[in-house]
Amino acid sequence: FLGNTWLADPGVELLQNNPCLSGFIASVLALPEPSPSILSFTLRLAGLLASSQSRFQHLQEEQLLGRLFGGAVPLWEDASVRSGWTSGVRSMMCHQPALRLLCHGGGIDVVFTLQEDPSLFVASAARQLLVDMLTLSVETEMTQPVSAKDCDWPACAQMIIKHIEDSLRSSSASHVEQSLKLLTSLFDSCCASWTEVLWLSLAKQIESFLMEENVQAQHMLANLLCSMAWSPVIRDSEGNFWTLVTSALQHLAPVQVGRLAVRLLKIYKCPQDVRNQALTVLLQPMDCIMRAASQPLEYTGLLDESVGDPVTVEGLLSSKSSCASLLFQTLTHLEELLSWHRVQIDLPCTPLLHSLLTTLQLCSGLLSPASPLGSTISRILVDSCRVQTAALGVLAALSDRNGCDTLIGSLFDVLLAYLRNPNTSPTVLKKTFQATSKWSVHLQELSCSNGQQQQTQKILEDIFLVLQKHLCSPYWEVRDSSLEFLTDLIEHLRDWDEFRQSLLSSEVPRLTEDLLEDPESYVRASAVTAVGHLAFITYFAPEASVMGNQYNKENTVAKLQEILSTDPEGFPRRAVISIFSKWLNQGCTGQLEDTGQFVSSVIQTVEHDLDWEVRLGGLKLIEAFCHQVFRHPGLPKCPADPASPAVTSSVHRKESLQILCRAKLFSFVFWSLCDCDQPVGEKASQILVTLRGVFYPCGVPEDLDKTVDLPTGHSIAWLERTLRQGSLAQSLPKDGVDFEDPESMMLALGTIDIIKLYVELNRYSDHVERSPQSLLQDILATVGTTEDNEADCY
Repeated sequence: FLGNTWLADPGVELLQNNPCLSGFIASVLALPEPSPSILSFTLRLAGLLASSQSRFQHLQEEQLLGRLFGGAVPLWEDASVRSGWTSGVRSMMCHQPALRLLCHGGGIDVVFTLQEDPSLFVASAARQLLVDMLTLSVETEMTQPVSAKDCDWPACAQMIIKHIEDSLRSSSASHVEQSLKLLTSLFDSCCASWTEVLWLSLAKQIESFLMEENVQAQHMLANLLCSMAWSPVIRDSEGNFWTLVTSALQHLAPVQVGRLAVRLLKIYKCPQDVRNQALTVLLQPMDCIMRAASQPLEYTGLLDESVGDPVTVEGLLSSKSSCASLLFQTLTHLEELLSWHRVQIDLPCTPLLHSLLTTLQLCSGLLSPASPLGSTISRILVDSCRVQTAALGVLAALSDRNGCDTLIGSLFDVLLAYLRNPNTSPTVLKKTFQATSKWSVHLQELSCSNGQQQQTQKILEDIFLVLQKHLCSPYWEVRDSSLEFLTDLIEHLRDWDEFRQSLLSSEVPRLTEDLLEDPESYVRASAVTAVGHLAFITYFAPEASVMGNQYNKENTVAKLQEILSTDPEGFPRRAVISIFSKWLNQGCTGQLEDTGQFVSSVIQTVEHDLDWEVRLGGLKLIEAFCHQVFRHPGLPKCPADPASPAVTSSVHRKESLQILCRAKLFSFVFWSLCDCDQPVGEKASQILVTLRGVFYPCGVPEDLDKTVDLPTGHSIAWLERTLRQGSLAQSLPKDGVDFEDPESMMLALGTIDIIKLYVELNRYSDHVERSPQSLLQDILATVGTTEDNEADCY
């Protein structure tokens, strides 16, 4: 129905040609106690139909809409009915007649009430409905532009604005909150000039909330100011918006003001003094941590001055109920800022890094503060996983910033202490691995620039020593995280000599291969990925043959192929096919002939796999092999490679086609078109279309079928007919065509319309008749039957 009413928009003809639609709505209204699910569906359906003004008028003439959406509508106990009512009204709120029906028929009072509905979904929908109504009223009923001095709001807009003003002045906290939420939704969705006029009329009331001793609805005020700060109309208004923001930064509680500070720092046109104040507010808890943990006069802290009363922050950090939550929130905001690249935010990186290390030391008991406040915070934070993971996240994000080199030794001391600690939780350990990986990349850059090879070598040796221990952990989560960490290190540092030497001189490679037989499938999958990346150092690096390493390439490949063919779980098999594709994409599998044999043996295993992601991985392997074939000197270039002009020599095309046929790939690709899992069929279609473009760069000759022998032509026709049977084709005998014959495959690529065939195979089951009539027949067939069918109808 949504497609027919919004996309096609047939107008009133939809109702005139299908009188059963109106009949269905009338029959539901005639029921003494309709089922909530059927009634909810009817309300949604009526709203969709009434979204067109002509259809709205038709339904009004049949006196249906007033009974559904008028003021006499009771607030049903079932939330699904209330949800259906708001959804229906929102759908039809596209024209003035619908607006007048709701405002003059009393329905707007229902919407006001639904703002405080116990169902969060209904309350949110009601707020958005009021925003839609206000916007529609102002933009369609205003006869002249609005201004702050002379503003004559339309009738419906007046009702909504008066409701907002009355609620803001109300002594009821819930009424105030609902109005603040409504204004937030409005400024989130609308930046029209009239919103400035509305804001100027409400600014003093909003400002008065901030002046109160106990600020009402603090988080609602913060959310409202966040939304308004992103509106260019409000930012540039005459109502001293930035003065109000400054006041909010001073008066809102630290727990509430953090989100506002982050949003302000992300705004490019935020005044510099406001940005400085927002950054100070955000860093205040970290500054307090540093001061509390340091000796008197030892460290001046992060900030030169505070915004608001620092005693408030100290009180929150010394309270067991608020300390961890405040720090977690602050650290989350800092990580968000560090990952924001649209606006350059100048953070004091070295002091911030110092405060992060201090926080991590307090959480792990590595630091004994001298001050009473520091001791209190330390007792509260010990083993706080939330704070540890958040601090490690910020630490990892900080690795991209300059100016932290002076603390690199202290940083790795803390990270290694966390890695060595047997009591570190698996979640914290995983975050520690991620931070260590990020800073190891920075360590490589630092080592190359300042020549501190001795310190670097010691850090790398310590990392691999502790990694060896974790690879033998009794906990599978720890083994899995350790393998992911190793893979990440190799991914980024495999060209670094010191890293390779430290890795190969440790027990890590042997332990990693042992984990290919781990009892946990997740660990086996991660081990496969790690072993695959290790191969870039042990087998595929130019100097691998002279390193004297003891790893046997053929043995490793055989192990991975055995996992691909015998592992009972899907994750390890997916990892194997992914690694094989990675090797192939990076040209690590040797000569083209050897690669063809390797790919052929892998595909013969993959084509029988029941896991569709493994089969999809097999097609990606074929795709990578095709690119390698076309990149080979003297063979036609793949069209996807714009750097090389296509070679049209028929000799070269024939040679490349022979290579693909010898690898026995075409059978798997063609039958994958019929795969019951759509991504597999899509990838097979892409490969065949690409091959068609390679082998017929100038298009398919019109007389192609006349240039081939009759038996071959018959076999290709049989192939096309068989493929059109869809998934049934996979169970049919496949001896009707020779997939290893280059001539047959050339003909198949030229004569079979791959795209058309794929579209036909992937049509939805209801493609024959997708009309309102057929959909309504399905709905009517369920009325009065079982509850399960009613639920399906809803």
